[in-house]
Amino acid sequence: QVQLVESGGGLVQPGGSLRLSCGSSGRWFRIYAMKWYRQAPGKQRELVAGITEDGNTNYADSVKGRFAISRDNPKNTVYLQMNSLKPEDTAVYYCYADGQKYPYTPRATYWGQGTQVTVSS
Repeated sequence: QVQLVESGGGLVQPGGSLRLSCGSSGRWFRIYAMKWYRQAPGKQRELVAGITEDGNTNYADSVKGRFAISRDNPKNTVYLQMNSLKPEDTAVYYCYADGQKYPYTPRATYWGQGTQVTVSS
């Protein structure tokens, strides 16, 4: 069974930095895309950043220039470096992966349990 586990969240002051990590356990044949989403209280879950297996990235406009997504393919791990954090970045951050457990099996999506990021003075 594949599981995604996030870490690295916490409380940080405005202007500070955090680095989120998302590791995956279980068997993977191939992971296509890995992404970070976030959900603030009372708001819908939104895409923060994504990265393909080739390393192509995309970002929400609100985080461009401040956040950087990266991945370690041999470790099936994705990271999110968050700099110049603002109070509006406060949310639960979720890791997402799109992949196959075995060859010739359907692709499936997986979510982590989320990690809280709070930006406050």
